[in-house]
Amino acid sequence: MSTTPHKPPSTPYPPHWENVADLRVFRTTAAEWEKLISWRNDMRKRGWKLLKVISEETEVVAIFGRTKTKE
Repeated sequence: MSTTPHKPPSTPYPPHWENVADLRVFRTTAAEWEKLISWRNDMRKRGWKLLKVISEETEVVAIFGRTKTKE
């Protein structure tokens, strides 16, 4: 077991993910997030998946992702 402190990577994901996936970060208040149910459903219909929701003090941060398509 290493005693060296873990240093987070400079990017939150491997570089090759840029070629295969799109990520979007959405910030809002908790009250507004609850009102956006139809918008969230629309995002899912467009191929976006809700990957993570984080509550930071008075703010909600939601991360959406989808696989890039070859056009």
